[in-house]
Parts: sequence; structure tokens; C-alpha cells
Amino acid sequence: MENVIKTLQSLRIGKIFEEYDLQNEIAAIFDKAGIHYEKEYYLGTGSRVDFLTNSGVAVEVKKGKPNRTRLVDQINRYAEYEEVKAIVIVVETSLRIPVTQTTNGKPCAVVGLQKLWGIAL
Repeated sequence: MENVIKTLQSLRIGKIFEEYDLQNEIAAIFDKAGIHYEKEYYLGTGSRVDFLTNSGVAVEVKKGKPNRTRLVDQINRYAEYEEVKAIVIVVETSLRIPVTQTTNGKPCAVVGLQKLWGIAL
């Protein structure tokens, strides 16, 4: 999980208009860092995570400011799957109250791209 977070924190991007564009930037930086993943990984009915690394880190990407309640419900649903060992949420802005673990105890981290190192405006 630490390597995934460190790699995501090195991401420098301009203004993104679509979530899909942000996902493409993440895929490119993962490729460069040698992080193996599957994009749009199907976990089960109603559960498709944006990325799942070969080490079991699920990466969910959100453009704009996500609804926290819906996001927490979504990551808790992902955490129910055995192949998910940890979750990293990538948000364009940030979450006022970060999520640090799922309801079943799997670790969770939030990477906000508009931090000092984030989106170049």
C-alpha cells in the first residue's frame, strides 16, 4: 500500500475534465513505477473498482468532491472481497474527514491531488 500511495503522491497533472482522464494518468504513472494492476477490476455484482494492484490494493478515483456517505458505503462494499487487502481513494480535492479503515478493518488511505504537491492549476 505504501508504494502505491508514494507513487500516487508523485502525480503532477493539469486541469482534468473527466474522471476517465485522471484514471489514464494514474495508469501511466503505475506503468512507469512498475506497479502491476488491472483497470476496472470486476469484484462482483455492483462492484467494479477503478484499479486493483497485484498486491491487492484497490484504488478508487473520484473527480471533484465526492459524497462521503456514498464513498464510505462503496469502499466498505469493496473491502468485503477477499482479493482486496487495502484501499486507496484518490480525490481531486480532499475529504474533510479522511477514511483510515473499512468497517471490516482493512486499511484505507485518501490521496488528495490538490495538496501542495497536487494538481497544477
